[in-house]
Amino acid sequence: MNDINTLRRILTLYKRVAVVGLSADWSRPSNFAAKYLLEHGFEVIPVNPKYKEILGQKCYPDLASIPTPVDIVDLFQRAERVPPFVDGAIKIKAAVVWMQLGIVHTEAAEDAHAAGLEVVMDRCIKIEYARLFGGLNTAGVNTGVISARRPAVFNR
Repeated sequence: MNDINTLRRILTLYKRVAVVGLSADWSRPSNFAAKYLLEHGFEVIPVNPKYKEILGQKCYPDLASIPTPVDIVDLFQRAERVPPFVDGAIKIKAAVVWMQLGIVHTEAAEDAHAAGLEVVMDRCIKIEYARLFGGLNTAGVNTGVISARRPAVFNR
């Protein structure tokens, strides 16, 4: 599920993102990505038992503790740690499991698919949003997306 149309649809439809492994350290990729998402209209729900709050958002120790529905579970976790978080995403009825750059776990992805979740692996949510919605091209980076038309808003 890494094609442009699917990624664009996911990032258009789903705006509440639980970021598992979000760090309060501003220099960590998870912090940078979450801050970017907040600045671009997403609701970010930090999930990390080490913190009470990150980026001004209440932090939860695990997915089950989040009191509101979650659209995307964004995993900043090593591949071997992914399966329990995918199980958690299934239990809370998330729509998407997103595994960050370098993270691939085929068996967990199959479990998520079997439960009706969409899965994105080995992609950075921040980079994909910027690439597909214009954030990278303003800096002169070739996004690989060539179109004279604005992206269509997708319906589910």
